[in-house]
Amino acid sequence: MAAEQQNEMKIPQMEENKENSIDGSLGLEILQIIKDSQQQHGLRHGDYQRYRGYCSRRLRRLRKTLGFKMGNRHKFTGKKVTVELLSDNRHLLLVLMEAERAWSYAMQLKQEANTEPRKRFHLLARLRKAAKHGEQLEKLCESHRVDAKTKLEAQAYTAYLNGMVQFELQEWKSAMEAFNKCKTIYEKLASAFTEEQAVLYHQRVEEISPNIRYCAYNIGDQNAINDLMQMRLSAGGGGGMMAEKLEALITQTRAKQAAVMSEVEWRGRTVPVKIDKARIFLLGLADNEAAIIQADNEETKERLYESLLAECRDTIQAVREELRTDVKQRERAAEGADSGKVSNLQYLHSYLTYIKLWTVVRRNESMAHALQAKLKEPQTDENKRGPRPQDLIRLYDIILQGCNCSHGLVRIVVLGSLFLCFYIAQSYVLVKKWSEALVLYERVLKYTREVQSKAKSFNNSLKDLPDVQELIAEVSAEKYSLQAAPLSDRLDNFRLDPTLLSKQPNLVQFPPDFQPIPCKPLFFDLALNHVAFPPLDDKVEQKGKGGITGYFRGFFGFGS
Repeated sequence: MAAEQQNEMKIPQMEENKENSIDGSLGLEILQIIKDSQQQHGLRHGDYQRYRGYCSRRLRRLRKTLGFKMGNRHKFTGKKVTVELLSDNRHLLLVLMEAERAWSYAMQLKQEANTEPRKRFHLLARLRKAAKHGEQLEKLCESHRVDAKTKLEAQAYTAYLNGMVQFELQEWKSAMEAFNKCKTIYEKLASAFTEEQAVLYHQRVEEISPNIRYCAYNIGDQNAINDLMQMRLSAGGGGGMMAEKLEALITQTRAKQAAVMSEVEWRGRTVPVKIDKARIFLLGLADNEAAIIQADNEETKERLYESLLAECRDTIQAVREELRTDVKQRERAAEGADSGKVSNLQYLHSYLTYIKLWTVVRRNESMAHALQAKLKEPQTDENKRGPRPQDLIRLYDIILQGCNCSHGLVRIVVLGSLFLCFYIAQSYVLVKKWSEALVLYERVLKYTREVQSKAKSFNNSLKDLPDVQELIAEVSAEKYSLQAAPLSDRLDNFRLDPTLLSKQPNLVQFPPDFQPIPCKPLFFDLALNHVAFPPLDDKVEQKGKGGITGYFRGFFGFGS
């Protein structure tokens, strides 16, 4: 804590020194200051209480530095920063920190209000106070002593806080107007500076956009729900102020759509869907899959897969509970055991299980592709452990275990088998087991030839396999490199071999000859039984028979 406070002392001083404008007017990088402070003091991990404590300590330092005391230890005397007192940009920073402290306390209460609803009243009071401090900052910035950029940032900051208050009060129209004002100012500021300086403003605009679309939807714009769903999916179900509201809104919208959904078709059989949770999940399945396809990076894609799997598990659990409680279903299953027909609820459970299995396989396949790309990249940091072929062996083994050879999973089974064999060979190469690796490379080439020859029998599912073509080229290169590896043992000896110029050169002897190696010696102590040890009688203490005379001799110290 002491080290953290020392860092806090250094950072504000640097900021305050660079905030004065060249022409002598007062300036304050409002957005830059609050973003840096939030990221360095808790908000990177959502710890609003820590950030609130930082704001309090910084306020205390600023008041002490400026001599802006609020009474003494016995009596509190309220004191406000006025335009007449405005002689230093730290007066503006003082008001900004008061607003940030109230805002962080409100966000802390918002987290706690999930389990304690009464704290919502306190939350609204803190937000109103933060907005009040923001308005005070805006009025101070109207002074001719403050530069134009600071005035605009103060207006945008105040509009944001007012929008937050109206948003929590569910005054959607007022909140939307405030957020739009904030967005417009930041967009104008971004257009007035270079790209590097405009990055922070663009980030702020992206943070505000979900709030605006949410307000628009509640006002009556039905098209806004598509944008909100895309924002939520692209974020991978991450946290944030809007996360819970977006989840509730999307669930509510899907519930309305689920009212008209009554059945689903799978493998030529139509099954009625009567469970609401299953309807909502099946309606959102296409949106989730579309978001996964459009994901920008592997990290986002992995978060989307985890979110989809969590929803799928919850839906399967709901169907399983319905199966347990449905007594009539059990009776029908017992009566129809001879016919062999699966009930609708059991068939729906099988369909959801298939979706879960298929999603897990695709998730693992995506992770395998990411690991393959990292494996091909050169390692710059030797101390950092990079991916190894063993990691891919384990991953492809899991993929094959989760795949039944159904028509939808044939392609993944084939590719998984090929890559599993390939990376096992790679692992043998790392430990210099050349013969085992060479045999496995030959097996990979054999499997790829079989895949190419039998591709037509799989209903065109294996015709377009660029991964197989790349694998053939890579295995061929690895094979030639492996065959040349043992030649390093005789680089100093030239040997003219005519077979090396033939179509089938014999570079190495395979299998290699056995070589004698020294065995670990065993030692047995056989001489011990034949050794005659010398007598030790003279060394052993003899107990004399001196009686009481000997006792007195030893007692007085003579005769020993």
